[in-house]
Amino acid sequence: MMELQIETSGVNTNTPQNQPVALVTGANQGIGFQVAKELVANGYTVLLGSRNLENGEIAAKKIGKNTYAIQLDVTDKESINAAAERVRNEFGRLDLLVNNAAISNAGAPGRTLEEMMQSSQASVASLDEVRAVFETNVFGVLAVTQAMLPILRKVPAARIVNVSSGVGSLTLNSDPTFPYRPGFGVIYAASKTALNAITLSFAIELESTNIKVNAVSPGFTATALNNFAGVETIEEGSRSVVRAALDKNGPTGTFSGPDGLFPW
Repeated sequence: MMELQIETSGVNTNTPQNQPVALVTGANQGIGFQVAKELVANGYTVLLGSRNLENGEIAAKKIGKNTYAIQLDVTDKESINAAAERVRNEFGRLDLLVNNAAISNAGAPGRTLEEMMQSSQASVASLDEVRAVFETNVFGVLAVTQAMLPILRKVPAARIVNVSSGVGSLTLNSDPTFPYRPGFGVIYAASKTALNAITLSFAIELESTNIKVNAVSPGFTATALNNFAGVETIEEGSRSVVRAALDKNGPTGTFSGPDGLFPW
């Protein structure tokens, strides 16, 4: 059997050649930061994606060895292309892509979670806000994944983990007893529904390849995304994402959360 060859010209010599490499978007804080930290603890070299490079460098220093900040604005094509070039030229491989970067709203700052949910109702939602949230949560994931796919294809077994949310499940929200049903609006929740569709589309397209694609909900975690109104800690919220990221033998095309599989 022919041995896989990975281009190492210009590769970061501080990183062991056979060490798997992960890219986590939106990783300078919150769940992304915790996921990056735990991946390093599990033997990964982690590229910590951050829209603001300085913030990313501060976060990378907190984690320490085998963590590198990389400027990545998922809404900016030039930033995405530059990040892909850096991964290819400096690290030579990509084994894991965690699409974590997301925003919950693009409206006036300082609003409570309840106010954001009210403004997300289909009858009153600002189309500008819908577009802005989809630009990050949906189109950003699609653009980053497309850019990183050629690098992911070069390793024996690669994985893509998209950080989704149970509030994006159409099946769950169709059930009148689902506790988060009143919050199913056309901004954040619908963006996660669209993200789930993109996840499944990639999974179907790539199911005969070396790449597995799954969506994972961290649960209702207290982060800046919800003004820290969540009930789970960052450490608790990151567990399902890390579990999916590290699972090399699991299925592809699934949507799961802290307690197991979710319906789409």
